[in-house]
Amino acid sequence: MNSTIVWRPLTKSDLPAVAEIARQVHPSFPEDDAVFAERLALYPDGTRLLEIDGLASGYLLSHPWRFKQLPALNTLLGAVPEDADTYYVHDLALMPKARGTGAAAAIVGEILRHGRAHGLATTSLVAVNGSVPFWHKHGFRALKAPELDETLASYEPSARFMTKPA
Repeated sequence: MNSTIVWRPLTKSDLPAVAEIARQVHPSFPEDDAVFAERLALYPDGTRLLEIDGLASGYLLSHPWRFKQLPALNTLLGAVPEDADTYYVHDLALMPKARGTGAAAAIVGEILRHGRAHGLATTSLVAVNGSVPFWHKHGFRALKAPELDETLASYEPSARFMTKPA
């Protein structure tokens, strides 16, 4: 039997599901519910909920930002900068049942198209939880930026800043 797999726009009523997925998928990177709500409010076009057979199974939080200026974990942004020059993937989280379904590849394609359509030179992110090979497979490369070392270390020792040209 085939599952129905759909990425759809995130809504306010989805925020409790997003918070629960985050707690399960990223227990070492806790963020307040207010962070999820603010990302939705500031840039709804960069937020998605993954549903598998109608059940929340993952989410995406992304927004325009400044290259090599990483937003700190669990911090409110206040605003999306007018001089943004990268499309920043704040978080892509999938429940175990969503892995291997092709849902991640589908949303990465959407992320890349969105950034290009908005004239942003790059797409960037911080890879954690052993996700460097996943992002590498999609054309992202780790970028050495000594000015980011302290911020990256605040995530985890293996965190990597990764980027892909538009």
